[in-house]
Amino acid sequence: MYAERRARLAAQMQPGAVAVLATAPEVLRNGDSDYPYRHDSYFYYLTGFTEPESVLVLVAARGDAPARAILFCREKNLEREIWDGFRHGPEAARVAFGFDEAYPVDELDAQMGKLLANVPALYYALGHSAALDAQVSGWLKAVRAQGRTGITAPSATHHLSGLIDEMRLLKDAGEQTLMARAAAIAAAAHARAMRFTRPGVFEYEIEAELQHEFRRNGAQFPAYTPIVASGANACVLHYSANNQPCRDGELVLVDAGCEFDGYASDITRTWPVSGRFTEPQRILYELVLQAQEAAFAAIVPGRPYSDMHEAAVKVLAGGMLDLGLLAKSKYASVEDAIADKAHLQFYMHGTGHWLGMDVHDVGPYRDLSLPAHPSRALLAGMALTVEPGIYVRPAEGVPEQFWNIGIRIEDDVLVTEGGCRILSGDAPKAVAEVEALMGEA
Repeated sequence: MYAERRARLAAQMQPGAVAVLATAPEVLRNGDSDYPYRHDSYFYYLTGFTEPESVLVLVAARGDAPARAILFCREKNLEREIWDGFRHGPEAARVAFGFDEAYPVDELDAQMGKLLANVPALYYALGHSAALDAQVSGWLKAVRAQGRTGITAPSATHHLSGLIDEMRLLKDAGEQTLMARAAAIAAAAHARAMRFTRPGVFEYEIEAELQHEFRRNGAQFPAYTPIVASGANACVLHYSANNQPCRDGELVLVDAGCEFDGYASDITRTWPVSGRFTEPQRILYELVLQAQEAAFAAIVPGRPYSDMHEAAVKVLAGGMLDLGLLAKSKYASVEDAIADKAHLQFYMHGTGHWLGMDVHDVGPYRDLSLPAHPSRALLAGMALTVEPGIYVRPAEGVPEQFWNIGIRIEDDVLVTEGGCRILSGDAPKAVAEVEALMGEA
């Protein structure tokens, strides 16, 4: 699988060109303790290799010379393995991961001086790492210094990430399976958190239930810092303190997903702390559900990505007018309210984002090949989230019964040939379903 991806990337490169891609560095937390290590997504997508201090070099085919995939990684070191764990070493990594060549990472500078000599172009993600930028600059300088001997340096530099972004946008069967597993684990975690919730528990206790279910089912990490926001905290989009008690009569908004074998899930559910929605909470909650259903219906291959957002906004804005959140006397129609951007007071974010190895996955949302850069068309194999919401802060003219209610409902979706498949559907979200689950607890 990884070799096939490398071959596809090399085929898009200029003949004989060289691409350089490094994994993420280890990062010191404090003293002599590092943050938990997580590989670079681009690097992992092309290699499947998770060890730090690793670099991939691709050489595109030219004439009779075939394409080559070269790995630079840490040497085998039995003493360090006692302290830090198993290392493949170059030769074992070459065999296990299907590289054509592999060398110790300490030889990178010396080898790159040879690999960049007399090649037409370099593909590299400039600005991704200041340290690697400096190293690449040194390689090019060393090659140019040999100009009097007839050796030439690459005459062009191309941005590497853009090519990989387009590849990563379309998930193959293996990726779809991993994403479905990540979504299933996160869905079970949300159900567990619902059963646990009751008045008086702290937000961090709910977070602990989520994390327990993630790890119990084999997920390696949370895909991002979980949001557990009760009461007015739910009106803070990226709330992360998770340190307040959950009170009777409030809602709790939980945005949490896990990472399973390199792929993220991203689910948001909102439920009543007491186990039953109040009438104002239920009204707003079902409005958000209706908006999500409208967005799902707009996810069809060939339709613009932006259609799902527009469908959700139309439903939400209409509900805001009907409920008195927006003044009907001011707007002759839903379209007028949207044109005036009045809905932004209560719904200020987009309805989704790409999903994959990164929770906010790579790839442009617009078709950059067309002059006006319109929203790009959806294709089968794309994965995205659908996350409409409504957030009502106290304000003059806003009905008090809705104050401090924040609701978001988010699912993970795969675009299919006939429409879409909801990967996270096991996470309860219908009013009756949520109340029944919490009632059992």
